[in-house]
Amino acid sequence: MTSDIRKLSLLLLFLPFSLWILLLIILPHIGMVYLSLQEKVAPRVYEFGFANYIDFFMEPIYWNTLIRTGLMSLLVTFLALLIGFPVAYYIAKLAGNRTKGTLFMLCLIPLWVSDLIRAFGWILLLRESGIVSSALVGAGLIDTPIEFLYTDATVIMGLVYTVILFMIVPLVSTLDGMDNAMIEAGYNLGGNGFTVLRRIIIPYAMPGIVSGCIVVFMMTAGSYLTPILMGGKNSSWFTEQIYDQFISRYNWESGAAFGFLLLAFTSIVVWVGLKLSGQTLTSTVAKS
Repeated sequence: MTSDIRKLSLLLLFLPFSLWILLLIILPHIGMVYLSLQEKVAPRVYEFGFANYIDFFMEPIYWNTLIRTGLMSLLVTFLALLIGFPVAYYIAKLAGNRTKGTLFMLCLIPLWVSDLIRAFGWILLLRESGIVSSALVGAGLIDTPIEFLYTDATVIMGLVYTVILFMIVPLVSTLDGMDNAMIEAGYNLGGNGFTVLRRIIIPYAMPGIVSGCIVVFMMTAGSYLTPILMGGKNSSWFTEQIYDQFISRYNWESGAAFGFLLLAFTSIVVWVGLKLSGQTLTSTVAKS
């Protein structure tokens, strides 16, 4: 009787999560794959085939845009790690309890507003008549206003700002569980700061690093608003190609194929990253 109650409780506990996975993740992706294999041969007449995938590989602008999106997403991930790691280390190992809470809240504040508002905030700062350009003109550093928007640099800056919290949180979670005695032992054995960082801190934090990199890379590659608003029409982000297929060209079959190719591409990059780092997805999620 007790065993049955436990099984029923466990079933009810996991039922909402199972439905969420089934209805919002598995079924839509099955639908995407099915739709992507629909080949239009006449008005409202479809056959199964790989024409949508063949069209993607036959058109260089499509796969060039996908590769460009992947490379820029890797750069954003690297910059987020470079900036986020010292912040996470300070919060986890150096800050007091009250300061730690304050710093976490400061990191969360940007998430209180939507991506759209945050992007327009950057636009107000960086446009030709914006605050930065006007301040430089006023200080006499430049003669005429400069347009800082619609470049790869502004897109990367905006994306790093958007996703960096998702790098900091898993790093803090991992580093917080690290015993300070390990660091002290490293110094007592004659190691300098760089040696302790390389031989003790980074290996211990590797599950958090990998977890943060996976989340940041996937979010960046799938981002749409920030590249469009800060990069303009020529941002050449792959999600823009997907949007065009679905909305502008009303070619849902190609849009589904493009979406599935983006998922496959990012999954391959994550798999390669796990192999290079010597981590597994299960252990990374469990430890971070």
